[in-house]
Amino acid sequence: LSADVNSSMFTNSDEAVINKKLPKELLLRIFSFLDVVTLCRCAQVSRSWNVLALDGSNWQRIDLFDFQRDIEGRVVENISKRCGGFLRKLSLRGCLGVGDSALRTFSQNCRNIELLSLNGCTKITDSEGCPLLEQLNISWCDQVTKDGIQALVRSCPGLKGLFLKGCTQLEDEALKHIGAHCPELVTLNLQTCSQITDEGLITICRGCHRLQSLCVSGCANITDAILHALGQNCPRLRILEVARCSQLTDVGFTTLARNCHELEKMDLEECVQITDGTLIQLSIHCPRLQVLSLSHCELITDDGIRHLGSGPCAHDRLEVIELDNCPLITDASLEHLKSCHSLDRIELYDCQQITRAGIKRLRTHLPNIKVHAYFAPVTPPPSVGGSRQRFCRCCVLL
Repeated sequence: LSADVNSSMFTNSDEAVINKKLPKELLLRIFSFLDVVTLCRCAQVSRSWNVLALDGSNWQRIDLFDFQRDIEGRVVENISKRCGGFLRKLSLRGCLGVGDSALRTFSQNCRNIELLSLNGCTKITDSEGCPLLEQLNISWCDQVTKDGIQALVRSCPGLKGLFLKGCTQLEDEALKHIGAHCPELVTLNLQTCSQITDEGLITICRGCHRLQSLCVSGCANITDAILHALGQNCPRLRILEVARCSQLTDVGFTTLARNCHELEKMDLEECVQITDGTLIQLSIHCPRLQVLSLSHCELITDDGIRHLGSGPCAHDRLEVIELDNCPLITDASLEHLKSCHSLDRIELYDCQQITRAGIKRLRTHLPNIKVHAYFAPVTPPPSVGGSRQRFCRCCVLL
C-alpha cells in the first residue's frame, strides 16, 4: 500500500477506508485478540474505534498488573460497568488503591466472574457477592477476617480455588465456614495462616472431599490429626505442602500414604520428626510421586532413599528431590537414585557427606540432571620457605 492509502486508512475520521471496507463484526473480532494496553490505544483513534475497543466482549480477561498498578478504585468501577456480564477473569494483584467500595460495584455488575485475583490488595477487608466465582486469590490481604470468609463462601458455593496465603487474621472459625459451604473446593492455600489448628482443618477435610491441593506450610500448630483426616476424607489429594509443620510424624504420614494414592507433590521441609518410615510408606503406596522436598529432615538416611529409589514412582515419575541439610545422606543415596530416569533436579546443599565423586557417578547415569550442591573451598597448604606470615589482600586491607 502507498503512504497515501495508509494515512487514509488510519485517521480520526469515521469514514476511514478500513471502517468502510470491513464490517463492524469483523473489526470487533480482530479487536478481541488485543491486550489491554493496545485496546486503550485503539480507543483513541476515532469515535467508531472507541466504541469497538471498549465493547464489553473484548474485556473478558483482564490483568492490570502489567498495565498500571497504581490504579484507583474508580478504574475498577468503570471496568465493571463497561464489561458487565462479559468479564470472566480479572487480576488486580498489587493494586493497592482498590478498596471495598470498588469491589462492591464490581460484584454488582460482574456476576459471571470465574477467577478474581486480589493478591496484595491490602485495602480489601470483608466483602460478598459473585455467585458464579470459582477461584479467588486474596493472598496477603491481612485485613480479611472470619466475617468476610463467611459472607464469601455463603455467596459463592461453587468455589474451586481459594488462596488465603498470608491472611494472618484467619482462625479456625473461618475454616469451619469454608468446610460447611464449599463442597466443590479443589485447591486451598493457607500458608502462614499461623492461628489455625487441627480443629478448623479437620472441618475442611470432612466438608471438601474433592480437595486435590492443600498448602498449610508455616501453620505450626497442626498435628498428625490433619494427616489422618486427609487420609480418611480426601482420597484425590495430589499436592500437600506442610513445610515447617514440625509436629507431624511418621504415624500421620503412614495413614496419609495408605489412603491418598494419587499424591504427586509433597513439601515436607522442616518436618523434623519424620524418619525413613515415611519414605518407606510413600514408596509403597504413592506410585505417582513426582516432587518431594525433605530439606532439613535430619533423621532421613540412605536407607529411606533406597526404598524410594526402588519404589514404583522412581523409574518414570520422580522428577525432583530436595535433600538440603540432611546430614545423614551420603553418596550411597545417589547410587540408589541412578535408576530414576525422569529425575531432573536434586538439591544437596549442606549435605556434608556428599562428594564430588558421588555426583560425578550419578551424572554417568543421568547426564542431564541438575545438581545443586555446595562444597567449601579447600584450605590452602601453609606457605613453604621463609618465616614471614603471608596474608591475602582482604586481610591486608583489614
